[in-house]
Amino acid sequence: MLLSEDTAADGGPKLVFDHQMCMDSEKHMIYTFGGRILTCNGSVDDSRASEPQFSGLFAFNCQCQTWKLLREDSCNAGPEDIQSRIGHCMLFHSKNRCLYVFGGQRSKTYLNDFFSYDVDSDHVDIISDGTKKDSGMVPMTGFTQRATIDPELNEIHVLSGLSKDKEKREENVRNSFWIYDIVRNSWSCVYKNDQAAKDNPSKSLQEEEPCPRFAHQLVYDELHKVHYLFGGNPGKSCSPKMRLDDFWSLKLCRPSKDYLLRHCKYLIRKHRFEEKAQMDPLSALKYLQNDLYITVDHSDPEETKEFQLLASALFKSGSDFTALGFSDVDHTYAQRTQLFDTLVNFFPDSMTPPKGNLVDLITL
Repeated sequence: MLLSEDTAADGGPKLVFDHQMCMDSEKHMIYTFGGRILTCNGSVDDSRASEPQFSGLFAFNCQCQTWKLLREDSCNAGPEDIQSRIGHCMLFHSKNRCLYVFGGQRSKTYLNDFFSYDVDSDHVDIISDGTKKDSGMVPMTGFTQRATIDPELNEIHVLSGLSKDKEKREENVRNSFWIYDIVRNSWSCVYKNDQAAKDNPSKSLQEEEPCPRFAHQLVYDELHKVHYLFGGNPGKSCSPKMRLDDFWSLKLCRPSKDYLLRHCKYLIRKHRFEEKAQMDPLSALKYLQNDLYITVDHSDPEETKEFQLLASALFKSGSDFTALGFSDVDHTYAQRTQLFDTLVNFFPDSMTPPKGNLVDLITL
């Protein structure tokens, strides 16, 4: 059934492309935001000189079949002003009833702002204006992004792929997957692949993960917590007409707090046993049979085998314990440092020491 032959005449958006739409099933509303407006100019010269126009935020009432303009495109920096764009991501949170908009492009400018719009109170909340120097802590601009939302987990998932800009395409070929925690207002990169195809020419990246791309689609199964990715354009300069028809699924597996606590205890007690085995084998044996035993996941074949092999440390002499390359540092200190570096991987960056090396700060 045709709802409208001319939405602009009905009070809705003009003729646009590269816009975004979201559905509010509870209130039977459709929200559309952004997109570039196609204009009809008298001459070619006028067309080239005119600035591109972008569509604002509209709401369509499915029951009343009426449009309403909620926000016009604005370049102002007011608290309730929003900047229209193309190539952006827009998601609707069905529980807190907010639209989330981020990224995109306006003319030749790549945007990195992030804001929410409360559809009930008609209020805009600027989460990030995109001016902070936090590169590496948020998804990069200029790359094709596909996003999904999980209202139950209060999370937004972003897959960052290839840039549509030919000049930027070869700068950084990568896949990265980000999670935004709505409650904590924090981004975390759960996966990043930097130029793996170039670094590993003998190994087919396509066998392990989807190659970076644009013009693809990503959907999310909220019930089973699975993402599905299909198709796209790999942007290969050597094969400009190549298109993809591969189909991928992604399921994020998160260890529970109980698992992390048990595993950390296991790593610590395993290290303590190895130290005891060098000094007091009898005491170490009792420690192995009691304290260390209860931290092992005996349903895991690999961990069980590793635990069983630990007993061999009781029969090693002191000379059998190598220093792992730390010739000028005490062996125990080196081993404990290695353990610490392993444990900090289970904690957020805000609770761990900087990962950079102080030596890198020295200018040669």
